[in-house]
Amino acid sequence: MNSKVLLILRILFGVFLVFFGANKFGQWMTPPGEMTEAMGNYFGALTATKTMTLVAIVEIAAGLSLLLNKYASLMMLILMSVSINAVLFHLSLDAGNTMMAAVMLILNIVMLYAYKDNYKGLLS
Repeated sequence: MNSKVLLILRILFGVFLVFFGANKFGQWMTPPGEMTEAMGNYFGALTATKTMTLVAIVEIAAGLSLLLNKYASLMMLILMSVSINAVLFHLSLDAGNTMMAAVMLILNIVMLYAYKDNYKGLLS
């Protein structure tokens, strides 16, 4: 892929991650629509165990690593678990709002591919 395209995607993805990670602390964006009982139970458990705080920290750290281009390949591996879980949550409990989670997963995969040379030691 063109290096300028990857640079733009890296910066946009970094801003996206920092914004949505910080939103988990500030909560300036309201969730679209009503939460079902299953969604409330799921988020209640994640909040009670401080898992959402960890997800927010991972998103912010991954976003900053992309913006600074430091340790980004490591953070993309760590972020993949968050991306997959976000997509699975939306597919199973909130199918109408899957788009942003899918965008995060696709951008995560693109960034993993962009840093593929850094993973050769892990895969050999």
